[in-house]
Amino acid sequence: MEEVKAQPAPMNQPVSPRLIDRLRSLRTLWRDIAGSSREVPTVRPDLPPDDADSLREQLRACLVGKGGEVSARARAAALGRNYLGLSAEGRARFLGILADEFDTDAEAVDAAMARVVAATARGDRQAAERELRQALEAPRVRLLTQFNALPEGVKFLVDMRAELIRLARQDARLQGLEGDLKALLAGWFDVGFLELRRITWRSPALLLEKIIAYEAVHAIRGWEDLKNRLDSDRRLYAFFHPRMPDEPLIFVEVALVRGMAGNVHDLLDVAAPVGDPTRADTAIFYSISSAQKGLAGISFGNFLIKRVVDSLAGEFPNLRTFATLSPIPGFMDWLRDKLNRGEPGLLTAMEHRAVAEIAGGGGAKGSLKAWLAGGDWHLNQDIAEALKGPLMRLCTRYLAVEKRPDGRALDPVAHFHLSNGARMERLNWMADTSPKGLRESAAMMMNFLYKLDDIEANHEAYSGQGKITMSSAMRALLKG
Repeated sequence: MEEVKAQPAPMNQPVSPRLIDRLRSLRTLWRDIAGSSREVPTVRPDLPPDDADSLREQLRACLVGKGGEVSARARAAALGRNYLGLSAEGRARFLGILADEFDTDAEAVDAAMARVVAATARGDRQAAERELRQALEAPRVRLLTQFNALPEGVKFLVDMRAELIRLARQDARLQGLEGDLKALLAGWFDVGFLELRRITWRSPALLLEKIIAYEAVHAIRGWEDLKNRLDSDRRLYAFFHPRMPDEPLIFVEVALVRGMAGNVHDLLDVAAPVGDPTRADTAIFYSISSAQKGLAGISFGNFLIKRVVDSLAGEFPNLRTFATLSPIPGFMDWLRDKLNRGEPGLLTAMEHRAVAEIAGGGGAKGSLKAWLAGGDWHLNQDIAEALKGPLMRLCTRYLAVEKRPDGRALDPVAHFHLSNGARMERLNWMADTSPKGLRESAAMMMNFLYKLDDIEANHEAYSGQGKITMSSAMRALLKG
């Protein structure tokens, strides 16, 4: 299972018709709220310089906040409509203005800090600290907060941050604005505000369409596939926010089976007979997808798993095992890098001989690098059998030994589950022979076991010491 976030689209990627319809609907809704406000004139899509000057005045008017709440909402709605009407180039310019010209005032911050240092009396110190906190809040944060009062305003800000994340990779000026918006959203999307819902075949069609679109681990191939994933021996749960009631934030797919599943194709087979969930002893979490790009870095996955485990345990007392069937998305990239560098001792002498002696091999064709480059090695039983040992050992090394500089597991999915208190239980050979599975993990998948009595201890060991808890079978694979 993997908390997957879809990659940001390039600026020139066509916008989907459904998104266009949503934006039109939102602009119409906000036009009605804006009413006859003349303080925010319309700007052209690419935001040329003279329109940019007009925009600056509009932004300042929103910050000044003349009138009451109705006027403030009208100005924010009109400004939001302008943003929604901009092209990709225009939005980048809009965000650049926010980032450059509506940041904190450095001189005001310095003066406030000086007053804090100079204050001696307790009351003076507290007053100076309040002034410093106010100076440290960028005007753009106050402006962005105004959208919270608009219908779909929170979703508007989530989508804005999705664009900021992408743009900030190429434009360092935008990183501060992106961080401000992330902090704002993190406060609004505290897990205490989230609602867990089960998605069923009877859920609204619009919601089901979104599940199909947002699934990022194992693509849903149409309505029959989705119906199979929502059958009586399956469960799909999602977190929702009260200000985004029709938008899943993150969702998890679960299979109720007997025994620990080791092959995703069996779980996704629409022709397989439906199991009896009351006889199931194992819940397999086989997909978790983050649905909102703009909430990247604001994690709900660990809370989602715990809430779903509690829900399932209450519904099915016979469940004894809670485990994942997870992809290993970074393994092949790591292995290709090692092979390209020619790391000494990557393969043992015995593994070298086994690979070199594959029928039809010889010379360069008998190398692990050459066989993997072929793409269809998994279809030949002799080749697959010869590669199984070294690939499983190297994959275990990648999962359990390779670390980032901060001590975290190199693989993002492994880090996610280890952080949540899971144990590395079993590595499964030929578990996902789809093109994606072959490309990312040489068709292997991992079972992470959530043993309820050990979750806290495992979490503390990993988070505090970088210690990875694994089964004896996994430790044996490391030795080859």
